[in-house]
Amino acid sequence: MGEALRLIRVYHDLKQKQAAERLEVSTSYLSEIERGLKTPTLDIIQRYATVFDMPVSSIMFFSENLDQKSTLDQARTFVAGKVVSLLQFLEARSGRTHAE
Repeated sequence: MGEALRLIRVYHDLKQKQAAERLEVSTSYLSEIERGLKTPTLDIIQRYATVFDMPVSSIMFFSENLDQKSTLDQARTFVAGKVVSLLQFLEARSGRTHAE
């Protein structure tokens, strides 16, 4: 789980300190979570979902799949997530919705 949360933070181009401030936790606590020394609580996972605007289920799914896949599959998943986010950004920027 810690690696998944770290990748979410890195994807959003935030330093640990910046993410910790947004998540309202200490930088040292966030570091311990990301290194796998502490297990994130459901409250922390919910904060990630809120701060990074993604469903808790997506965070859990990403974490589960990250642990089970090879390095190449992890890279594909990471890149696919970036592509989806880019497309969502472009959609929002254009003012169009998926129903149009």
